[in-house]
Amino acid sequence: MSAAGASVTVVVTTFNRAGYLRVLLQTIARLDPAPSAVIVVNNASTDDTDEVIASANLPVPLIHHRLHKNVGGSGGFSVGAERALAEGAEWLWLMDDDVEALPGAIAAFQPWMGTYRCLHGRRYDHSGKPFFWQHHFNAFLGVHFPVRGNVFRHREVFLTNVGCFEGMLVHADVVRRVGLPDPRFFLNGDDTTYGWLIAQSEPVAYINGYVLKKARPQKQIDLGVRHLNDSNDLGRYCGMRNRGHLARYLRANGKFNRWGFGMGTLLTAAKELLRLVAVEHSLSGLASLWRGWRESRGILTDPGWQPMPPVDPDRIEQQKGRRSRCPG
Repeated sequence: MSAAGASVTVVVTTFNRAGYLRVLLQTIARLDPAPSAVIVVNNASTDDTDEVIASANLPVPLIHHRLHKNVGGSGGFSVGAERALAEGAEWLWLMDDDVEALPGAIAAFQPWMGTYRCLHGRRYDHSGKPFFWQHHFNAFLGVHFPVRGNVFRHREVFLTNVGCFEGMLVHADVVRRVGLPDPRFFLNGDDTTYGWLIAQSEPVAYINGYVLKKARPQKQIDLGVRHLNDSNDLGRYCGMRNRGHLARYLRANGKFNRWGFGMGTLLTAAKELLRLVAVEHSLSGLASLWRGWRESRGILTDPGWQPMPPVDPDRIEQQKGRRSRCPG
């Protein structure tokens, strides 16, 4: 069952990458069919991001939601999703600022939007080669693993239990039920967890159609079953710290195993060590890993920690009164 008339709102989170954002907005302008609106959450950028958004020439309304401080990718998507709901969005297409939208992306999604309410499409890397990102989350270890082989060899849809904010298309009703993306992650692991939360009650689907191209080149090595990209100290720190938030979500859903999760944390640390040695040729990031692990322990024992609640319709109504739209 298709959804040819479905309304799609693009939600972009950006921080100090005006050059990439300019190209992304240009590619969004060429989408056919076009989205109904575009929301750019500006994480207090200090470069030319304001000018890029103001000068963008889109055939649909463009909303510039500027924040007073950088709340990270997860905070940006949380704010952006809330703003999209306040604007009456039916579908939310979440994406980072360093990708390019392919012209037929929404058309590629449409045949599946009547069947699934959380969708991802395939991606190219910055050189135009297929970029592998098909994973499955192991709740016992609290780790997602790549799925081997060509998952689209005999089928057009691959069902999984993880998500990715580099192109997740999600129905507004799913966001209302699951809640907004958790801003406490800041970055790293927020989208994987969000996809897993959705998958507890309905399928998360990857379709055999290319919808995005990664614009930013990254150092990486090919491990056969997956590519391992470079990272940075902030990403390493958040990745380890956010193990605490992930554990709390597993516990809230009755899926937490202390010993299994501990093994998964060791595997995560080993992967980051391999990334440092094999991709970045450095050990300077070990301190960030250690600091993140120590803070994850505090999250695990925090008596005040609560999962993100379902979206409060009264709060969305309040947001509608504070909307400020800039012309497209």
